[in-house]
Amino acid sequence: MQQAHLGLALIGEGTGTFKGVRQPMTDVHRTLGIEPLELLMRDGLAIVNGTACMTGIAALNVFHARKLVDRALAMGALISEVVGAYDDHLSEVLNGAKRHAGQNQVASALRERLTGAGWTKKREEHLYKQRGTDNGSVFKDKVQEHYSIRCIPQVLGPILDTVEQAASTIHNELLSVDDNPVVDHRTQSVYHGGNFHGDQVALAMDQLKLAITKLTMLTERQLNFLLNDKVNGRFPAFLVMGRPGIDYGLQGIQFTAVSTTAENQALSTSLYVHSIPNNNDNQDIVSMGTNAAWMTARVIDNAAQVMAIQCLALAQAADIAGDIASLSPANKAFYDEIRAVSPAVVIDAPSTDILHALKSRLLIQDLFGA
Repeated sequence: MQQAHLGLALIGEGTGTFKGVRQPMTDVHRTLGIEPLELLMRDGLAIVNGTACMTGIAALNVFHARKLVDRALAMGALISEVVGAYDDHLSEVLNGAKRHAGQNQVASALRERLTGAGWTKKREEHLYKQRGTDNGSVFKDKVQEHYSIRCIPQVLGPILDTVEQAASTIHNELLSVDDNPVVDHRTQSVYHGGNFHGDQVALAMDQLKLAITKLTMLTERQLNFLLNDKVNGRFPAFLVMGRPGIDYGLQGIQFTAVSTTAENQALSTSLYVHSIPNNNDNQDIVSMGTNAAWMTARVIDNAAQVMAIQCLALAQAADIAGDIASLSPANKAFYDEIRAVSPAVVIDAPSTDILHALKSRLLIQDLFGA
């Protein structure tokens, strides 16, 4: 039981990791100048019995997931402008036809971030008002962008909804009594039940894990759009800014993004439905909540790695596209954040340190100390 190990740490027994070094908890307590917790009647049962461990991990997952969604909004706005997308897919009229809160919040946030954009296009100006003036020629630009750009509100919206639903569930669990039995001094009674059960947390984490995996997939598709010159029709293959045919641009790190996205897809299987009876079948249906929370943390960390690669690609595409100063103020600020961490990739060089810096400074700190 994970909480039993946490309990050992509280009473100064077992081992733990402090400042990257695994050592006896007695040494950690001595270094910090704290006394081991002295347990009173029934405290031991209360420590090992409940949802504290899974809920703590889940709360951190929600915190990091919110950060990733916020950054995904910044990335969605920047790619929309960098590729010169039409702006009507973000319109209040179009998105308001759907009654999903997340979709409309995403569309509104993207419209705000694109205020003052110099590169996005008005469909009525670019297409409708030019009809009949092209002497029968065909449109040179796509009438509709790929889904990974045009459908950002419809994809990122339910992800946002899921993150906020998970936040509500975990907040409620944090404020709940998860002990058993429950002693009520008001009625002078002892109530035996199952408030220690973690199904609420497990299901919330499974849902959050699916949502963040979909966010990873959206990010990877946007990255592929920028790197594939046959698809975007405006950038050199792999965003090469150096010597064509000699320098690889971002070709190498695309492999990392793809394999990491595939790993998240594989990790998206449910833990909530993986109950295995134990304890002589007394515990015949369990939540696997801590497993679910821990697996979700791994998916979130993977998502941040893919998003770091996309941040680098977005700034690279903006450099190639032209006048950075004409970006919307919000997009220019995000571009500057990226460039403050990483210069443009011109000549082939190892990218590990750059990607680590982008991930830890723009997205989330390493969840596993890697």
